[in-house]
Amino acid sequence: MIVRGKVIKLGDKIDTDVIIPAKYLKYTDPQYLAQHVFEPIDPEFHKKAKDCIIVAGKAFGMGSSREQAAIAIKAAGVKAVIAESFARIFYRNAINNGLPAIVCPEITKEVNNGDEVVVNIETGEVIINNTKTVKCKGITGIALEILRNGGLIEYLKKAASGEGNR
Repeated sequence: MIVRGKVIKLGDKIDTDVIIPAKYLKYTDPQYLAQHVFEPIDPEFHKKAKDCIIVAGKAFGMGSSREQAAIAIKAAGVKAVIAESFARIFYRNAINNGLPAIVCPEITKEVNNGDEVVVNIETGEVIINNTKTVKCKGITGIALEILRNGGLIEYLKKAASGEGNR
């Protein structure tokens, strides 16, 4: 799986209240949630997010276990999130909702806002501006199969129907 896009760079400890504020949790429409993604730090984020790759520091997605955080990011058009570390529950929610989450210590030192990156989800290789390659932790096994199927629900539907997941 290869994804590519322009980097939108964020800092450390981006919590789920910043990703999607609690006042929107009563809504279930992913496109509505996408309009409010990262609203506390950039009310216009959703207009810039299409086909981007988020690069962040440590503890991305910390805070409450709201699944809407990953849903809103993906629905906004973000292709992947690369972070130095993730809150465990956000990481799992991202994979389950078909949003690649790549762990990459020190990535914030390697990229700048607006850089073009190509990410190999399976190997973790990140190519920056066609000039520099950074090795991150790839996604393999069942998590990769879930991503390839577009998320856990689609993965389970195929498994239940006997279609397989590869």
